[in-house]
Amino acid sequence: MSFVPFDSLPGVIWLDGHFIPWKEANMHLLTHAFHYGGAVFEGERIYNSKVFKLREHSQRLIDSAHYMGFTIPYTVEQLIQATEDVVVKQGYDEGYVRPIAWRGSMQMDVGALDHKVHVAIAVWEWPSIFGEGKLEKGISLKLSQWIKPSPKMLPLQAKASGLYMSSTLSRLDARNSGYDDALILDHRGYIAEATAANIFFVKDKYLCTPIPDAFLNGITRQTIVKIATALGVPVKEGHFSFDDLMSADEVFLTGTAYEVQPVKKIQDQTFRIGEMTHRFIDAYHELVRS
Repeated sequence: MSFVPFDSLPGVIWLDGHFIPWKEANMHLLTHAFHYGGAVFEGERIYNSKVFKLREHSQRLIDSAHYMGFTIPYTVEQLIQATEDVVVKQGYDEGYVRPIAWRGSMQMDVGALDHKVHVAIAVWEWPSIFGEGKLEKGISLKLSQWIKPSPKMLPLQAKASGLYMSSTLSRLDARNSGYDDALILDHRGYIAEATAANIFFVKDKYLCTPIPDAFLNGITRQTIVKIATALGVPVKEGHFSFDDLMSADEVFLTGTAYEVQPVKKIQDQTFRIGEMTHRFIDAYHELVRS
């Protein structure tokens, strides 16, 4: 899959209340977030020129900053308006939105006192994350050697840039090993998530998913649980072992970028892409475009 470098994409980026030409939207080399991970972000999708669950994403951005010890200088309403303005200016009917907030370059100090907080919102076209055909054929997962940390170590309810280090290492290793993505366990050895998506599996007609006490409770994950209730599918949330997952009938991942992505293989074991998975693919597709 080939990509245009992200610093060369067309259009504008909303930065601290102003529209900046894409190539001029820069920050200083000595920005705190660049050195110490002091940034929070969101991933949002545009369907039919509208951002799906924009209010929920905007609120989570503010909440994530709070967990990371800083305050975003905009309200939810201001973030919503700025996002809608960027979407209009970029002109994509279907696309991806990346709001990000970070500590600036006032000081080079781990403690991050008195840093100005910057906010940017970028919008671009979004192809299938795993390439054409993967929605029908499913993807493969490798069990990662890395684990999710304990919530006593880090604020795992925040969507913060520094929390994605294990995801980067896990996906890089998976792809170098011929897999599409990685499956990550938590600090107790239970199933947690993929590198940037929550996981569901079907077993004995139940839709099973891990309790989000050691990873981010994704907005798409919450949406799928609500869809299951509407469809009359019983949901079982719990602490599941790797063996529990490997005995499943069907497996799929959920996330803003992934949507509902079937899994065909974990390690060397294959899974069918069955009726239940297709029901959730169809229901989610209908919801986001309604």
